[in-house]
Amino acid sequence: MSKIKFGVIGQGHIGKRHAEMIRRNPECELVAICDFLPHEELGLGDFKEHFYSSIDELLENHPEIQVICVCTPNGLHAEHALKILETNKHVVVEKPMALSKADCEKVIHTALDHNKTVFCVMQNRYSPPSVWLKEIVTNKTIGDIYMVQLNCYWNRDDRYYKARGWKGTQDLDGGTLFTQFSHWIDIMYWLFGDVKNIQAKFADFNHQLSTAFEDSGFISFDFVNGGMGSINYSTAVWDKNLESSLTIIGSKGSVKVGGQYMDQIESCNIKDYTMPALDATNPANDYGAYKGSANNHHNVIENVVDTINGNNKITTNALEGLKVVDIIERIYELRPETVLKNK
Repeated sequence: MSKIKFGVIGQGHIGKRHAEMIRRNPECELVAICDFLPHEELGLGDFKEHFYSSIDELLENHPEIQVICVCTPNGLHAEHALKILETNKHVVVEKPMALSKADCEKVIHTALDHNKTVFCVMQNRYSPPSVWLKEIVTNKTIGDIYMVQLNCYWNRDDRYYKARGWKGTQDLDGGTLFTQFSHWIDIMYWLFGDVKNIQAKFADFNHQLSTAFEDSGFISFDFVNGGMGSINYSTAVWDKNLESSLTIIGSKGSVKVGGQYMDQIESCNIKDYTMPALDATNPANDYGAYKGSANNHHNVIENVVDTINGNNKITTNALEGLKVVDIIERIYELRPETVLKNK
């Protein structure tokens, strides 16, 4: 079987990771990469692929490409995905899928029109604790869901928000929940479904000069499927990430998965149940001064290949990507103007 031909647009930290995972996969061929910055400024080292400074050039010169990964700033994801789909290629779009539900719907409609697939990157679904949680919730091992608490306390300071960069801007970043914590909101949605009756409180403790939005929030809601939940988050933590944790109270027991990246089983107390041994979780993506979510992008690329070849189903489809954006958008509708600034 011939290799699946890929392109990657955006060569920041995540774009480089996509490119490297494609290079390492024996069933893939990376044909071209793209970034508006000159390749000499991107720290790419030696590379053999074609390099372009615009997506239009890449699309025009390489009709043979079958899949393109969109690793550009958040606010450009929908625009770039639409352009790629119009040329009859599949799309792998980094989180978030877009910055509005309406833009997600445009992407989905265009994909259907062109009979192409949109793969949404939510790589934390592959982490062993996440897979285990999915099993005990789906099988009702933990019983009916009573309460869920998601805590996301990370550090993002001036080492992260560079002067004149896109991160921290309202139009290209979109907000803390979109850029930092949409992976964890995806896990929550994947496990427990949609939410309603949202209430929220926001604050901006120490990002007045670096972002156009809040750095912290308390969110409470009910799950449509039963039970209630909360999200407590902040990027105002000093120096390094504190935790990403999920606590579940069910009718048959309780569990807590914690650690800096939701990678440790801190508690499991379920009626007539013995906790199994889990595989080790991959380390977090390391960006030097700060760290992100688990390094599972090789699983994402493998799933793209298997799905296109008809050997597996998509891990995170476009409707799921839309629902994460929808939940964040509904939360942010409650955000007061006092935590929004012009930057």
